[in-house]
Parts: sequence; structure tokens; C-alpha cells
Amino acid sequence: MFKFSIPIFLLFLFNISLAQEKTSYYVSVLGKDSNKGSLSEPFATIQKAQRVVREKKKNNSNGIFSIFIRQGRYFVDSSIVFDSSDSGTKENPIVYSAYQNEEVHITGGVSIPFAKVTSVTDTKILKLLDPSVRKKVKQINLKALGIKNYGTIFPKGFGRSYTVSSMELFCNQQAMKLSRWPNDSLVPIGKVLDGGSIPRNGDFSQRGGVFKYNTDRPLRWTHSKDFWISGFFKYGYADDAVQIAKLDTVNKTFTTKQESMYGFESGKIFQRWYAFNLLEEIDVPGEYYMDRKEGILYFYPPNEKVETIELSLTEQPLLVFENASYIQFEKMIIECGRGMGVYIERGNNIVINNCELLNFGMMAVSIGKGIEAFDQLKFTGTGKLTSRVVGSLYSYLYNDPVLNREAGNNHIISNCNIHNTGSGGVILGGGNRLTLEKGNNLVYNCTIYDFNRLERSYKAGINIDGVGNIIRNCEIYNCPGSAVLLHGNDHLIEYNNIHDAVKDGDDMGAIYYGRDPSELGNKIQYNFFHHLGNPHGSIMAVYHDDGACGTEVTGNIFYKAGSKAVMIGGGNDNVYRNNIFIDCPLAFHIDNRLMGWAKSFVKRDDLFEKRLQMVNYQQPPFSNAYPSVVNYFEDKPGQPKRNFIEDNLFVNVKMLTNGRAEYSNIGRNLTLCGDPGFVDFEKMNFELLPSSEVFKLLPAFKKIDFQRIGVQKK
Repeated sequence: MFKFSIPIFLLFLFNISLAQEKTSYYVSVLGKDSNKGSLSEPFATIQKAQRVVREKKKNNSNGIFSIFIRQGRYFVDSSIVFDSSDSGTKENPIVYSAYQNEEVHITGGVSIPFAKVTSVTDTKILKLLDPSVRKKVKQINLKALGIKNYGTIFPKGFGRSYTVSSMELFCNQQAMKLSRWPNDSLVPIGKVLDGGSIPRNGDFSQRGGVFKYNTDRPLRWTHSKDFWISGFFKYGYADDAVQIAKLDTVNKTFTTKQESMYGFESGKIFQRWYAFNLLEEIDVPGEYYMDRKEGILYFYPPNEKVETIELSLTEQPLLVFENASYIQFEKMIIECGRGMGVYIERGNNIVINNCELLNFGMMAVSIGKGIEAFDQLKFTGTGKLTSRVVGSLYSYLYNDPVLNREAGNNHIISNCNIHNTGSGGVILGGGNRLTLEKGNNLVYNCTIYDFNRLERSYKAGINIDGVGNIIRNCEIYNCPGSAVLLHGNDHLIEYNNIHDAVKDGDDMGAIYYGRDPSELGNKIQYNFFHHLGNPHGSIMAVYHDDGACGTEVTGNIFYKAGSKAVMIGGGNDNVYRNNIFIDCPLAFHIDNRLMGWAKSFVKRDDLFEKRLQMVNYQQPPFSNAYPSVVNYFEDKPGQPKRNFIEDNLFVNVKMLTNGRAEYSNIGRNLTLCGDPGFVDFEKMNFELLPSSEVFKLLPAFKKIDFQRIGVQKK
């Protein structure tokens, strides 16, 4: 026995040592991929470190691997792809991190040397510019630098597929603007002579619209062969951007090359446009124009000292995780691509933590597959589930709302700063609507702002879909449209600070969902909504649109939260308890649209029944989870019911509800004027003091922990 005990004991010790082995690799812009990957002899690329770890893991799957990236810029011309062979374990995730808080940039853009910036000397170009800026506009000959892919300007707007941006210019990491007029406003659409084809009505002839303009400014644009207009052409929730096919300066008309989803119309205050991609309109600091034929970029430098000049080149996602698990990226700047920054599908426990993601043409992060782009503009349709794209996802979801996007589970985007993106911040998928299995994917403690540079509606700070995903402790602000767009079931949206949202347009909500009675079980709790809306639009903090049902809204604070803080558009089982409404002209708008203009939705074998049948609403697990919907069509379909409004506090609110009494169950609430005992009304600290009269007058009201709302210490 003694002879065998020694080798067994030694083997046991060897296994412990092997399991706990810690290996670190280093990457530096000054390194070489032929190096050892040590601190003194670092690799040159992240991809080399990835390959080495992958090989090491074959021999030691329980090893602890850390990859430290030294300061510098790491250009990614095609996606860095992580798959199952790169995965760590729950106990030992693979961690890629900046070394000792050095500034690390993973970028899809190139830096332009200042020596390559010159004055404009071409007299033909100078004549097109306004005399006041001719000496201020600079140029960069990109063709001479070997940069030839300038990208394509695509139509962008409501119902259109997500597309990459054309090449963009960034100075000091701030996005410059394609030259436009007016610089910071829009002008009214004149008389519409031809609304163009209307895809929403089934006209797919792709006929552009014709309308008059009421300004002499286009007289300056007769030399332009590629200028565009952007605006709200019919509805205030449907922005669009289309190319001008014909400019008629005699009759003062535009003819657009592309159709718009709802056609063109004039007369409403939000039906307005601006023109862009015009060399002649470089007239304020930060504007630029790309002459694609000559390969020359013209720009008016920003007022502050220009420290860096970058151009976005890469159209693929910079980081891709496909069926990978337990990999973390920490403390890095991920930036400057024409598409998205990070793409995740399948797998679990991918963590993007304490990173800054900015300057992307689409969104910063997308979790879950998308749909291959439709071949033309459609309100809805079918398509192919595709990796590394978003494409026509949301048009497809209207037709197939139970789509499993294979997003994986337990992925986390945390402590990140996300901004200056073109078409939204994060697309957060996960879970299975047929089994109600939760995705448990999480966006936590992130600051998300300025995410609508190129598209202004239905491209939210976070688009959430699937089942059981979470948005927690985020600050989402400074956007023309929605902060959160919701699809699916059992999502949790809590402790977020949502403000300065829906600053343009009409008929939108800071949190929006609708037109699907099967999207149940969602919770919106302990959020702070404030300073929402604009002077000309009907704007809500929470918008239950077109029969939306089954959401619990608890413990939120609504302060100056739109023209109507809440809209319940004909739905059932929406419960509001323990909320505070402050300085709102109207707290609740409740209507019965499913008994009026939208009554076709609840006809048998029409939209709502089809959507309920898709989730097998009368069978487990759906019937067990949401018993109230089992008899949807036997329970006065279309009539709003079981909308509870109780134990809420209303402070300086002009009107509680404009709905008929039978559309809601209004229990005991408290309405007061003045300060009911907030910690600091003037500084917007709306936590109630223990001595507040509210707790005596409304005993069921529970204290809201205001300090827990918003981004916490990172």
C-alpha cells in the first residue's frame, strides 16, 4: 500500500496546482506577436493573445487566464470573434482588461495626422462655400492617404432596416455633423403634390413624394448631386431620411428618390424637414462633407482645440461572441465603427464591464440574432434569422412576435458609458416566449445618452425583447424618441433615471410597448421619470399603446413627465400602485380605442387572436403564468378592464384621469398641493421625510428609497 500512496499523493498535489494555475498575458502596441506575451515581451494584438489562451486551455481547462492590454489604439478591421473554444468557466472566467487603468482603445477607425489637414485652395470649391467660412474650412485628401472606402448613405427611418453608416468624422472623440440646413432646427413641409407610394397601405411601387418648400435656401444647392432630407413626413413617431431625386427651384419643389412608410403630408407642426450632405452648407464648426468622387473630406473644425481626428472605417461588429461563455472585457474604450460595437449570441455570462462605448453608426451592443434586411421598405414581413446583424428585426417581430433570437442567457452590460451612437444604445434580447424561459440578460448601472445621431424614433436607448431580461440602475437621457422600447414578457425595468427623453416628435413614450395582449408580466418599478416631452407633441412617460396589457408599475416618481404621464390605450390589467406624480398636467389618459377605431384588432381570427394563439395562451405554461388572459375573447374584448390606480400620491397634478370611470378601478389615492414633505423639492430629491403627512393620510403608501435610483457608484 505504501508504494502506491506516494505517487497518488503527488498526483493529487499536481492536480490542485494545475487547477489553480494563474497565467497572464500582455498585449501592447509596441509588442510583437512573435513575443512570449509577458509584461516585458508583450504580444502586438488581442487576437494573438486569444489564440494562445485557446491553445493553453486545451491542456488546462481549469486554468485562470488574464489578458492585460497596455495603453494605445488597437485598430480592428474585421470582427474579433470569440466562440466556445474561447470560453472560461463560472469559477474562472477569461478576463481581458486594461492594464492598471491605462487608456486602451479598441477602434474601428483610423487617426488622421494633423499634417494632412490643409486649407482649401480650389476656387470652384471656395465659390460654393459661404464667404464667411472660406478661410476656416479645411480639407483632407483621403485618396492620397490610401483611404478609398467612404461608405454609402442609406435611407434611415421608421420601418427601415438597420444599416451601417457611411464614413463619419470624429474630432476629440466627438461626432461631427454632415453639413446641413437649418443647422439646429427643421422647416415645415409645404403643399404636398404627391404623397408617394405608401408601403403601410400595401403600395410597394417605390414612388417618391413631391412637395413644395417655402424658402429660397435651395437656390444654393443646384450643384449638389447627392443631398438628402430628414424629418417627420407624416406622423410624429416616424422619422425618415430620403434622397432628393429632383430639385425644382422654379416651382420650389422637392421630388424624393425613395418613398416613406406613410407617405408625405403637411400641416401639422411636427411635419418638418432639414437638408443634409451639402458642401454649400458647411457654415458652423463641426460640419463636414465628403466628396466621394475626388476623395476629399471638407470640414469646419470645432471651436475647441483639435487633439484627435478619426474616421470610422469598420462596418462589422468590433467584438463578436457566438456561443461563448464566461468571458469578460473590462476598462476599455470601444469605439468608432460604422456598425455596432459588440455583438453577442447564444452562450452565457459574457460581461462587458466598466467600458466606454461610443461613436458607432448603429448601436453599441446587440444581444441576439437579427433578421436579414428586407429588399424594400415594408411595415412587416418574413425573413431569415441572421448573425451579426439587426436588419429588419422589428418589422419581422410584428409578424412573428415569438421569434427566439438565440441570445443566450446571463449576459451582462454593466458600469458602462454608452453615447454618440447613430441608431440606439443597446438591443437586449434573450429568453423564449413559448416556454417562458427567462434570458436573465442584464443592462446594469450604465449611462446611456446621445444615441440617436442618425435615426430619431424607435431606436431607443435600450430595445428589450424576449422574456425575463433586466434594465437596472441606468441613466438614459437626451434623446428625441423613446428611452426604452419593450417587447415580450416578464421583463424588469427598475431603479432607472430616465429624463430629457422624447424631445421631438409626437405620440411616443419614454417607455413604450403595445399592440400585443400577450406581452404580459412586465414590471416597471422604482424609476424616476422627469423632464420629458416637447412643446408640440403628445408625450408620455409610460405608454401602454393599442391594447397593451398586464404591466405592474410600482414605486415610480413622475415629475414633469410629459403632456400625459401615463397613457393606457385600451388595454387591461395594468396596475399602478405606490407611485408619485408631481407637476404633471394629466396623470392618466385612459381610452377604449379597441371599441372604436381599433376594434378590428379584437375581431376573431384577427391581429390579437393570432398573437395570442402564437403563444398558446390557453395552455401551460402561458395559462398558468397569466390566467387573466385565458378568457380574453369571452370577457368583453376591447373594453378596458382591471386597470388599478390606487395608493398613489398626486402633487400639483391638474387632472388625475380623463378616462371614463368604467375603464379603470380608482382606489384610494392622495392628492395634494405644495410640498408634502420631500427631502428637497427644489433639488428634486423626492424621497419623503419620515414626518411627511403622506404616511398618515395614505397609510398604505410605502417609502420609496430615492437614493437607490439611477447610476450607483461604479
